[in-house]
Amino acid sequence: MSRAGRLFQLMDALRANRRPVTAAALAEQLGVSERTIYRDIQSLAELGAPIEGSAGVGYLMKTGFFLPPLMFGPDELEALVLGARWVRRQGDPALARAASAALAKIATASPKDLRDRMADTSLWVPIGVPQASSDEFVQPAREAIRNQHKLRIEYSDEAGQATERIVWPFALAFFEGRRLLAAWCELRDAQRHFRIDRIRAAATLAERYPIPRQQLISRWRSEHGIQEDS
Repeated sequence: MSRAGRLFQLMDALRANRRPVTAAALAEQLGVSERTIYRDIQSLAELGAPIEGSAGVGYLMKTGFFLPPLMFGPDELEALVLGARWVRRQGDPALARAASAALAKIATASPKDLRDRMADTSLWVPIGVPQASSDEFVQPAREAIRNQHKLRIEYSDEAGQATERIVWPFALAFFEGRRLLAAWCELRDAQRHFRIDRIRAAATLAERYPIPRQQLISRWRSEHGIQEDS
C-alpha cells in the first residue's frame, strides 16, 4: 500500500473512534509498526489534520474535519446499500427519503460514479408485513430525541387500558416490523419502553427535559447491560 493510502486509512481509523486511541491499537489495526503510526500522525498534523493527543495517551481527531471523497471497497459498498435499503423498509417516510438521498450523495461524491455498482448489489431487504398506520409517530419520536424535548403521548397497554403520559424519549429501537421507544416516564417516575404501534397520539412539547440525553442513555445501558456502540 502507498503511503498516501495508509494516511487515508489512518484518518478513517481516527474518525471511527470517539475516544483517544493508542498508537499500539492503530498499529495493530493497520498492520504497521507503532513507529510508523507516530510518523504518520506527525505527517497528518503537518498537513493540517486536527489531531489531539500524545504518545502513551492516545490520539483523537476533532469532529468536523472534512476528508476528500474516498473509494469504497466491495464489502463497504454492500454494507451501505443493504443498510440504506433496510432503513427504507423499516423507517418512517422522512427517514426512508433520507436513506435514499444519502446513498445518492455517496455515489456521486466518489471519484468514480458508483450508482451502477450500487444498483447491481444483490443484497435485498424483503418486503414484509405492511407498516401500521401508527408508525406515523416514529418521526415525532425521532425529532423529540434529537432535540431532547418532552413528548406527550396517549398510550394503550397490552390490556387496552389508555393513559396519557409525558415522557423524555432518549432512544428508539427498530425491530423487524416493530418500533420500541425508550423514555423516562413522568407518570411512573422510571424508565419505560413504549411500543410505537400502541401510541394513539403524540405531541412534542417545547420544554426540554432536564437531564442530558446521554446521561439517560448511560443509565439505560447500565440497567439493561447494553454495550456502547463503537
